[in-house]
Amino acid sequence: MSSSAGVRFHEQVHGVYFDDLDAFQILHNARYLLLFVRTIGSFWQKLGWGSTLDMQNNPDQFHLVRANHIEYHRAVVGVSEVRVRVWVEHLGTTSLRFGFCVMPMDQDVDCATGSRTVVRVDTKDHRTPAPWTDSFRRQVTPFLKETK
Repeated sequence: MSSSAGVRFHEQVHGVYFDDLDAFQILHNARYLLLFVRTIGSFWQKLGWGSTLDMQNNPDQFHLVRANHIEYHRAVVGVSEVRVRVWVEHLGTTSLRFGFCVMPMDQDVDCATGSRTVVRVDTKDHRTPAPWTDSFRRQVTPFLKETK
């Protein structure tokens, strides 16, 4: 986990393989979301959330995706590696919005940028929004992008 210009973030390197490419040898648009999801999974693991759900000890694990948004700025061409960076754009009472960017290995330029909003929901009905716990807030607040 790193920090740049006051924003703490989590970054992971991913391979881009032949089967990730479209007919033009460009990273297929759907693969960006997959790389982002894998990076969020790595972020959760760094915070101590394993792959096993434990609602009793960690009720914040029960959240659902509300929205994804991606903008494509620069093509990733051919088999290579990319960096995917995630941070917390907004932490509301029941929602959290991640920001992300996909970058080449050798430059800090955005190939794609986007966001994902998740909403914590009640563990019983799986529908009613529920507030994040204080423990969760303490864990993710360091990754909250500073607003000016």
